[in-house]
Amino acid sequence: MPLDKLIYLGGGLLAGLLLALIFYLLRRKTTFHFISQAKQIAEEIKISAKNEIETARKAAVLEAKDDWFKQKRVMEDEIKDRQKELRVQEKKYSDRLASLDKRLDALDKKETNLGEQERKLKNKEEDLSRKSLETERLINEQRAKLSEIAGLSREQAVQLMREELITQARQVAANDARITIEQIKLDMNNKAAEILSTAIQRLAVDHVSESTVSVVSLPSDEMKGRIIGREGRNIRTFEKASGVDLIIDDTPEAVVLSCFDPVRREIARLSLEKLISDGRIHPGRIEEVIAKTGREMEETLVRIGEKAVLETNIHNISPNLIKIMGRLQYRTSYGQNVLKHSMEAAWICGILAAELNLDQEIARRAGLLHDIGKAVDQEFEGTHALIGANLARKNGESKLIVNAIEAHHEETEATSVYAALVQASDAISGARPGARREMLETYMQRLAKLEEIANSVEGVNKSYAIQAGRELRIIVEPAMVEDSQTPLLATEIAAQIEKQVQYPGQIKVTVIRETRQIAMAK
Repeated sequence: MPLDKLIYLGGGLLAGLLLALIFYLLRRKTTFHFISQAKQIAEEIKISAKNEIETARKAAVLEAKDDWFKQKRVMEDEIKDRQKELRVQEKKYSDRLASLDKRLDALDKKETNLGEQERKLKNKEEDLSRKSLETERLINEQRAKLSEIAGLSREQAVQLMREELITQARQVAANDARITIEQIKLDMNNKAAEILSTAIQRLAVDHVSESTVSVVSLPSDEMKGRIIGREGRNIRTFEKASGVDLIIDDTPEAVVLSCFDPVRREIARLSLEKLISDGRIHPGRIEEVIAKTGREMEETLVRIGEKAVLETNIHNISPNLIKIMGRLQYRTSYGQNVLKHSMEAAWICGILAAELNLDQEIARRAGLLHDIGKAVDQEFEGTHALIGANLARKNGESKLIVNAIEAHHEETEATSVYAALVQASDAISGARPGARREMLETYMQRLAKLEEIANSVEGVNKSYAIQAGRELRIIVEPAMVEDSQTPLLATEIAAQIEKQVQYPGQIKVTVIRETRQIAMAK
C-alpha cells in the first residue's frame, strides 16, 4: 500500500481518535454536569423531602396533639360524669347504710324486746310451773286435810273451810290490789293534791286558828269592858263596821279578831290598836277610825303592789291589778306569804326564760300575776286560777299572760311555753326547803298519829314517819306477813290514814318485808 494512503489512513485514524476523545471528553463533561445537577437535584429533593417530612411530622404531631386533647377532654368529661355518678351512687350507698343502721338498731331493739319477752315468757312458764306445783301441793294438802276433817264435826269442818277460803281470798285480794296500785301509779297525777291544798287553804277547820285570826294585846283587862261598851254597843258597832268577829274571852290582856278576809282583819286590827291608844271608844269614833283606816289601807295596798312590781322590774300593769296584788301581802298558803311566793315565782320564771332565750319580762309578768286570784277568791265562784285569769283579762293583760294564769294548775290547756314556765316556777317556789311551814305542835301530832295508825295493824313490827311526814315506812314481821299480802297491807293503812288524818298533799306508804337467814361457819 502506498505511503500516502497510509499517512491518510493514520491521519484519519488519529483524527477519529481525536474526535472520539473529544466526543468522550465532551460527553464525560456533560455526564459529570448531569451527575452534578442530578446530585444537586437529589440534594434539593432530599432537603425538600426532609422539609416535607418534618412538616408532615409536625402536622401529624399537631394533629395527634389535637386528637389527644380532644380525647383528653372526652375522657375528662367522661371522668366527671363517672365521678358524678359515683357521688350519686355514694350518696345512695350512704343512705342505704344509714337505713341499714336504722334497721339494725330497730332489729337490735326488736331482738332486745324479743329477749325481754322471752325472759318474761320463761318467767311466766316458771311461775306457771311453780303455780302448778303449788296447786298440786295444795290439792295434796287439801286431800290430807279432808282426810283429817273426815273425823270432825260439821261445824268444825265448815269453820276450817271458811278459814281456808278467807286465806285464799286475802291472797287474791292482795294480788288484785297490787295490780290496781300499779295501774293507778301509771295514770296518777298531782291534780288531786293541788285541789286538796287549795281547799285546805280556803276552808280547812284546822287551819283557821293559824291563818284567820289576829291577836291584839291590851294594856290591861279593864280595856275589855270599854271595848264591849254599855250593853255591848261598842263591840256590835265594831263588828258591823269592820265585818270582823271580835272575840273577848278569858285570855289575859288580849282579844282575838277572826275573819277569813285577811285585809278586813288587818284593817280591824289597826283600827282597834288606834282606838286603844286613843282611849276614846264609842260607836261614832269606832266608825270614824275604821273608815279612815280603810282608806289608809287602800293606799297601803297600792304601795305594796307598786313595790312588788318595781322589785320584779315589770312595767305597764293596771293600777287595779297593782292594788289587788297588794292584798296578797296579807294572804298565806301553809305559812308562805303569797305575795313573796308570787315575786319568787316571777324571778324563777325570768331565770328559766333567760336560759331558753325567751322574753324575760313576759315570763316575770306571768309569774307575778299567776296567784292574783287568791286575793279575791272568797268573793267569786271558781278556782283562784280562773278568777285570776278573768281579772287579768278584764284589766288588759295579753292572751299569753291570761293563759299562763289559768293553766298553771292545768285547769285549761296551756297554749304557750310561758304557761309551762309558770307551772314549773310555782312548783319550785312552793316545794323548796323552808318555803312553807306548819305549826310545830300540829306537825308532831300528825307524825305521831301516822306511826300510831301503822303500829295498830297486826303484823307491823316498826313504823317511821319520814320526809316531814310525807312518807310512812313500815317494817313487818316476815313470819306473819307474806310478800303477796304487803300490797293489801299498804292499801289498808293508806285508807286508815285518809280517814283519820288531815294533811296537805300526799303521804306515801311503804311496806318493807325483810327475811334474814344467818349461818355460822365454825
